[in-house]
Amino acid sequence: MIEFYNRYFKSNYKSKVNQLIFDIKRLLELENILVVNSNFIVLDEAFKGSLDIETWIEINRLYNTIRLNEDKVSSTLKKFINKTEKINKSKLKCIDTFAGCGGLSLGLMNAGFNPSLINEIEPKYLESYYFNHNIHLNNYHCGDIKDLAENKELIKSHKNIDLVVGGPPCQGFSMANRQRIIDDPRNKLYKNYLDLLSNVRPKFFIMENVKGMMKKSNEILENFYSILGNDYSIEMVLLNARDYGIPQNRERVFVIGSSINNVKAQDIIKDILDQRVKSKPVKLKDALFGLPPLEPKRDKNTKGIENDKIGYKFRLNVYIQNEFVQEINNKKHSSYLANHTNRYNNDRDIEIFDKLPQGANSLHESIKEIMPYTSRNHMFKDKYFKLKETEVSKTMTSHMKMDCNMYIHPTQPRGLSPREASRIQTFPDDFIFMGANNTWYAQIGNAVPVKLAEVISKQIAKHLVK
Repeated sequence: MIEFYNRYFKSNYKSKVNQLIFDIKRLLELENILVVNSNFIVLDEAFKGSLDIETWIEINRLYNTIRLNEDKVSSTLKKFINKTEKINKSKLKCIDTFAGCGGLSLGLMNAGFNPSLINEIEPKYLESYYFNHNIHLNNYHCGDIKDLAENKELIKSHKNIDLVVGGPPCQGFSMANRQRIIDDPRNKLYKNYLDLLSNVRPKFFIMENVKGMMKKSNEILENFYSILGNDYSIEMVLLNARDYGIPQNRERVFVIGSSINNVKAQDIIKDILDQRVKSKPVKLKDALFGLPPLEPKRDKNTKGIENDKIGYKFRLNVYIQNEFVQEINNKKHSSYLANHTNRYNNDRDIEIFDKLPQGANSLHESIKEIMPYTSRNHMFKDKYFKLKETEVSKTMTSHMKMDCNMYIHPTQPRGLSPREASRIQTFPDDFIFMGANNTWYAQIGNAVPVKLAEVISKQIAKHLVK
């Protein structure tokens, strides 16, 4: 990980390395492995950067400890070591744009695709992607997709791409907006994505976006054809994650394109829709199964404090799995349960969390006397919402990074933990979210559910694997 921080976190490099030291020490302690007492330098001197001598020696000791105990340490500890896998010559190559932490990519990999190029402008999100995969740093482009789309040399080095995926943020979907979507300056990332498709010319592509896209489906399809020409068959479909064994009411639009003559986009979509009948309904309580209870976190400004009550970034995974958890974990049992930790809430919020019955929002009688927004109930009816364990969850969104008042745990007076939210998004338990705690929620909320990405990409992969 140090090579990633050295490249993309120059301004706060020392703080990132200090967090690295904290995490590695925590895992070594849990695995009963002693840190080697040696000042031997095993890392490239280029990674020293702004580190003082004590920090530099300490991080080298930890990396040396992992390497000397490579046959003993967990797969999680090995993720801290430099990544080596170069995928440029692999089968079923894909390019993942607007990748975030990699939910869509994880589903692609489960279907047999390998990302040869990963694009994300925010290093704080790409950090999790990089940590969880053994993909070489040179396969990443942390920057503007516009630069990627216009980089002819880079595109030349990525020939015969099977699939390009991405979900460019688009703001110009208002029915009142008379300007064409592609001409709206707010949608420049959408235009950049189309330009990238035009230059790469993959066999297939997928674009994921908000439900509002369907309002302008004809215009969007026209945009695709105007830039890509008639080499592709292109279709749009609105999918709800709950129809695919995902415990979440999440509607998203997918634009799918195919340039293979005998494989039409509408046939791929039909195959995707056919998978609905094969999926078992999954409830929220199935996703929360086996996770240890957490108490409300009442103390403010306690960054870095971890314990059995409020949770840990890393704890040994001694918890049982039900059928759903086994499925998202691909029937593996990870060494650690990560990111299951609570966030601060004031006493009033905790009282509201406790009093609200499942399925109730801010207007419920039980909290009428303590509801702080009574005069503006029409605006804040969903300020608080307690999830119902016998139903699917509401849509996970990046708003969770602000607070989880709309995602109150059904049986405990607190918001969902990041691990609980990631289970709802069908991330496996061995996928670890890195960075500041509040960014974990943003990464999770912005992701495509892993299982949905897998269902979609499998319907494409079967036309490429003969």
